[in-house]
Amino acid sequence: MTFTDKAWPVFERAIADYHATDNVDAPRPARYADASLEDLLYRKCWIDTVQWHLEDLIRDPQIDPVAALALKRRIDKSNQDRTDLVEDIDCWFLDNVAGEPLPDATINTETPAWAVDRLSILALKIYHMREQAERSDADEAHRARCADKLAVLLVQREDLGGALDTLLDDIRAGRKRMRLYKQMKMYNDPSTNPVLYGKK
Repeated sequence: MTFTDKAWPVFERAIADYHATDNVDAPRPARYADASLEDLLYRKCWIDTVQWHLEDLIRDPQIDPVAALALKRRIDKSNQDRTDLVEDIDCWFLDNVAGEPLPDATINTETPAWAVDRLSILALKIYHMREQAERSDADEAHRARCADKLAVLLVQREDLGGALDTLLDDIRAGRKRMRLYKQMKMYNDPSTNPVLYGKK
């Protein structure tokens, strides 16, 4: 079984668990052993799912500006949590997958966990596009457009999943060298964001 074969059901479970309440404030269930790969993947997709719905809420044209600012701050925090978790997943890959790099090993343009990030978000796109393609209160043209988009997303799932599995095989065999680069986001750091350190 490939990595993506294992990961996809975890993503689907996180998305289904969220939609059991469809509430951005619902607590995340504890489904897997703490710090296991499945736990990391579930928490990653849970963050993505909550953030997906926060992004929906903030686009309400009637939203109160104060509420919008609070939502923006929450989305910023979610993005930082998401980035931190991507780094945790890459640490897992380094500890559990990476083999000894061969002398001619090359570096990939992105780490495996950033591909996992894209795969998790793709799971959300597929869930919600399928929902739109099956909407009983929408007209046939809308459903047909969404069904066409869903078909493209399903192809993307196969392509991205295959590319990620190939990357992990190459890292395991030493054909690809894996390095973990911390994101070092400067705008969240009070010592590097001039707006924040300028107020001291």
